[in-house]
Amino acid sequence: MEHEIQRCCVKNHGPLSIRKQVLSVPFGQIAPGDWAGCPKSAGTFVSRLCRTYVVVQANLAQALGQLERQTHAVIERTIEKGREFAFTSADFERVRKLIYGRAGISLSPSKHEMVYSRLGRRLRTLGLSHFSDYLTLLEDGDAVEWEAFTNSLTTNLTAFFREEHHFPVLAELLQRQKGNGPLSLWCSAASTGEEPYSMAMTAVETFGTLKPPVKIVATDIDTNVLMKARQGVYPMERLEKMSQERIRRFFLRGKGASSGQVRVRDELRALIDYRPLNLLDASWSIRGPFHAIFCRNVMIYFDKPTQYRILQKFVPLLHPDGLLFAGHSESFHHAANLFRPRGKTVYEGVAGIHAAGS
Repeated sequence: MEHEIQRCCVKNHGPLSIRKQVLSVPFGQIAPGDWAGCPKSAGTFVSRLCRTYVVVQANLAQALGQLERQTHAVIERTIEKGREFAFTSADFERVRKLIYGRAGISLSPSKHEMVYSRLGRRLRTLGLSHFSDYLTLLEDGDAVEWEAFTNSLTTNLTAFFREEHHFPVLAELLQRQKGNGPLSLWCSAASTGEEPYSMAMTAVETFGTLKPPVKIVATDIDTNVLMKARQGVYPMERLEKMSQERIRRFFLRGKGASSGQVRVRDELRALIDYRPLNLLDASWSIRGPFHAIFCRNVMIYFDKPTQYRILQKFVPLLHPDGLLFAGHSESFHHAANLFRPRGKTVYEGVAGIHAAGS
């Protein structure tokens, strides 16, 4: 009978063994004609074999699924035993929902450990032992803790003259506007201040004076980093990529207990107005028009609909001749009706869209 089955398979489906034949054809698609020419005993055998395989396959899938769930639960319990705080998958999902609603940040599943590490400090400070208790505190509306929660989960990677190709473009923009009165710039994600200070240095160099006709509004959702930005104090190594000329012109070196640190000159700090601002808020406490808006490496944390809503709100705040600067991995093709490319990650408003009055 085995010989007959083999011969039947070769005739109807090519030179395949019975094992390969049974596994390669979807069972729901096997037609009676597939076994035409096979002896009755062979056809019966194959039919039974197919039915048996389907049952085994279903049982195996169910068993594997159950084993996966049990393994995941064991791993989670094992990890929890070695942790200072209880932090379950359900807790992580609550965190994802809360930070998305508050700041529009979409946390990927890979951020599980980062969330535990950063928020664990808050539990330690508050004397809590379970994340569930901490999250309930947030959901009950504790305003102070909401601020600390948001500050803990926002990312503040920055540097002086980061994405350096943008600053010559900013200088050209300022040069074209000379003689047109005071110019306004907005840094919408100021972090610890390196970006707005880079904008201020560019303005000083363009106008050739420490008191250029430029005012910079610098905002961030994280109140802790804004405090550091206002102080303008940095470790010397943060300036390692900056020219000695710029360091001498714009920074004061610390002495004694402050040795190894630098502070931004007061004239530069005076050009910048630091304010807390959440880009997801329904209304913003700032007014345009701005000749430049820097919103770099921020949009990557938002989904496309959230990005579009923010870009819509940028439109009336941007001067007709103004530019929007984005991060190196950000693209606004989904908002082509609002902004069009002007250069490498530089955008201008679509013609016919006017800025709001100042």
